[in-house]
Amino acid sequence: VQLQASGGGLVNSGGSLRLSCTASGSTFSINVMGWYRQAPGKQREMVARIISPGSAEYEDSVKGRFTISRDRDTVNLQMNSLKPEDTAVYYCFADRSRGWRVDTHWGQGTQVTVSS
Repeated sequence: VQLQASGGGLVNSGGSLRLSCTASGSTFSINVMGWYRQAPGKQREMVARIISPGSAEYEDSVKGRFTISRDRDTVNLQMNSLKPEDTAVYYCFADRSRGWRVDTHWGQGTQVTVSS
């Protein structure tokens, strides 16, 4: 599975950005797709994930501001009311089941910078 992310950039505080990530290759049995982020000097944290058939989970600080959605092999993250603390490199991921095991695949990071 290969993941291609897009949509990062620089935005003012209170602004919006939309991240997209498309999976290709052996995409059948991908059960979970989502996003992590990593800010400088901090550990990578899960931002949001969507579990087939559409149950979403969010990190507490983004609830009500971010919305994750999935359309076939593409996962989107609509980010509204962005804050400087949302600044990070965002990584998409996909969990693919193979029998009893789950393989996690990662996309390249995309930088999100929110200026105050």
